[in-house]
Order: sequence, then C-alpha cells, then structure tokens
Amino acid sequence: MRRLLAAVLTLAATPLAAQSPSPDEREVMAVVLRLFDGMRAGDSAMVRSAFDPGARMATAVVRPTGEPAYRFDPDAVDGFAKAVGTPHDKVWDEKLWDVKVLVDRNLATVWTRYAFFLGTDFSHCGVDTFTLGKGAEGWKIIFLADTRQREGCQLPARYDH
Repeated sequence: MRRLLAAVLTLAATPLAAQSPSPDEREVMAVVLRLFDGMRAGDSAMVRSAFDPGARMATAVVRPTGEPAYRFDPDAVDGFAKAVGTPHDKVWDEKLWDVKVLVDRNLATVWTRYAFFLGTDFSHCGVDTFTLGKGAEGWKIIFLADTRQREGCQLPARYDH
C-alpha cells in the first residue's frame, strides 16, 4: 500500500511532459502555417489554398464610442489573398506564440497570439482564432477572426512559429 501511495504521489508531483501533437493537430497547424508562409512569400494562391471557398473573416474592433464590435467583410478572404499577391516593398511577416490547437473529429480551432511585422518593422499585435473543418480535400480554414492593437503589446523573446 505504501508503495502504491508513494508511486501516486511521485506521479502527481512530477510535471507531465508536453504531449506530442496528434497527426490531426499537426495537419491543422500545417494549414495555418501555409497561410503565413504564403503571406511571407507574397503568394496569393498559397494563401487562398489554406481557406475553404466559403470561409469568412472578422476583426474585433472598438468603436469610437468605446463599444466593442466585429467587422465582417464577405469578400475578406479573396481581398486578403489579392493584397498578399500585390507587390509590396516589405515582407508581411506574422510571428506566432502561445499556440493552442484543439481537434474533435472534423472540427478544429487554433488560438494564438501574434505580432505582425512589415519587414523588420513592428506593425501590430493581437490574437488570431482559426476554425478549421476537415472535408474531402483535408483541413481548411472556415473562419478566421483577429484582434489588433498597436500599443501595449508584450512580445516574447522568441516566437513559436
């Protein structure tokens, strides 16, 4: 009995090693990373390939009155992909940290903090939330929402992605 109690207490006191991501979690994250790789490369086709054709985007905003709201644009995904592919002087680079991936069958979410840079110049930070669905073509982003702020960003010393 003492051995069993000692084993239980030892296990309870020992921090669990971080679990390796499941195959689905890796596939989900690969889609999100493909989006950002395409953005850095200025490749609109790569960016668009991460999204389901019916995907939507939203941005959490604060109105001048201080009231929180969401801004939806029905053409945001296509507009974003087009903007990525339009030549620009500086690389668009979104760095991620504090990434959380959750998967249940054919539905997944990714929640991550981010910092957006134009070349090496900091632009803004916030949180991205992705909802992905798994269909015949694999995982695709079906919804992307973000927050944005220019001040009060606490950037990490290193980024996860």
